Amino acid sequence: MSFCLAFFMTAWVTFLNLGITADYFYHWFMSFIFAWPAAFLIAFSIGPVVTRLANTLYQRSIDKN
Repeated sequence: MSFCLAFFMTAWVTFLNLGITADYFYHWFMSFIFAWPAAFLIAFSIGPVVTRLANTLYQRSIDKN
């Protein structure tokens, strides 16, 4: 999951910042190399919290019906 997120987000943000240039793929790759570990750590650390929150919200929506 973190791989896909970092892959597409760095591609998009690099495109928005630079456009398609001769150095686009170099800058994209360098951005991806730095972003992927960060995305992994963030997803790994807050994933359980987000899962619990989603389950709580889901249970509340079921209990209302």
